[in-house]
Amino acid sequence: QVQLVESGGGLVRAGGSLRLSCAASGSIFSINAMGWYRQAPGKQRELVASMPTGGITNYADSVKGRFTISRDNARNTVTLQMNSLKPEDTAVYYCNADIRGGRWLEVYNYWGRGTQVTVSS
Repeated sequence: QVQLVESGGGLVRAGGSLRLSCAASGSIFSINAMGWYRQAPGKQRELVASMPTGGITNYADSVKGRFTISRDNARNTVTLQMNSLKPEDTAVYYCNADIRGGRWLEVYNYWGRGTQVTVSS
């Protein structure tokens, strides 16, 4: 069993910063990729940033230059540093990971429960 636990959401004024963290725990053999998605009210969940192990980091166009994703592979954590926040960044942010584990060392996709980010104008 694998769990992803997010922390760091909250309320911030436009132009401010927040830092989200996500820790993976449980039966983990290796992690192929970790990333962040977000879902605003009435909208579909969308990719914010992803970081494959040894691969190319990917950002949504709307956050390029403002958000930075990083990973600590030794601790199985992923962090999203969000700067110059805008009201349109308001959403529930979800941690996501492709993790190899279990008895047969298969890769499964996991989601955290989400953390609310609210940016006031």
